[in-house]
Amino acid sequence: MKPAYMQKKKNQRQARAAKGPSQRQLRAGELLRRALAEIVARGTIQDPDLVDVSFTVTEVRISPDLRHATCFVAPLGGGRYGGADSVKLVEALRRVSGYLRGQLAREISFKFMPELAFQPDLSFDKAEEVERLLHSPQVARDLESRDDDDDFSEEDAF
Repeated sequence: MKPAYMQKKKNQRQARAAKGPSQRQLRAGELLRRALAEIVARGTIQDPDLVDVSFTVTEVRISPDLRHATCFVAPLGGGRYGGADSVKLVEALRRVSGYLRGQLAREISFKFMPELAFQPDLSFDKAEEVERLLHSPQVARDLESRDDDDDFSEEDAF
């Protein structure tokens, strides 16, 4: 069994993780997201898979020690966000992550520039799926039956 002080530290880490990101992490993540968006908008990335590709950096999540950042990206201009375009985009961004990290170091002064990891942003797909489900005939039928039940007032019930 572990000593009590080690167990206490573990519990503190778990509680911190359960709370979500700190204000510092959120601020640093947003700073990185904006700087990445500016670098991408300049069009200085020379990767052939990224030439004439429009995409957005939707979110940057950064680790508590500010050493690792996960950048969520989504292609612009239609198509499924989780599709082949997203996979190709993420692979290309992983290839140029060193260049992007160097450009970020010129724009942002952090003690340590975080390692960049890229992932496709699937939140748009999830929102589209929820929207599709809410407009499905089954949900509409359930809502109609609920509205019919609401037409009876409490006075009619007694």
